[in-house]
Amino acid sequence: MNKTLFFFVIALILLSFNTVSAQYGYGNGYGYGGYGMGRNSMSQMSQPDTKPKEIPVEVTVGKIMEKLKPELNLDELQTIAIANVYTDIIKSQTAIMKDEKLSQQQKSDEIKALFEVNERKVNEYLNEEQRQKYKALKEERGKDKKDKKKKKKEDE
Repeated sequence: MNKTLFFFVIALILLSFNTVSAQYGYGNGYGYGGYGMGRNSMSQMSQPDTKPKEIPVEVTVGKIMEKLKPELNLDELQTIAIANVYTDIIKSQTAIMKDEKLSQQQKSDEIKALFEVNERKVNEYLNEEQRQKYKALKEERGKDKKDKKKKKKEDE
């Protein structure tokens, strides 16, 4: 009976040590860096925020205008007016994309309508020659997007 009690006490002690070390981390009872902070806790703490940062509207509009101004030979007044139109449309597009009440199809329809309005507003500030160049640029951009989609599908 004495040996059975001895083994029972030893087993109880070993189980209690295992439980204590499991609560505090790996091996040494204190984990890596403090109580209860094992490998998983440390790796989660050190990882940077993976949420993509939003690009400011002004930066996006600036890039668009860098391309349009020389291509369309815009004067300063046209540049400012068209930049304002693009600023408004990008803000509206962002608001539509963030609206959780709308379905994906509704968002798509509203953005298409927004781009049609945008094109009309931009064309109001352009002369006939600039309108033709603007139309050609839009068609070229559309072809580039289609080509990229085809390449993506072929690569997969």
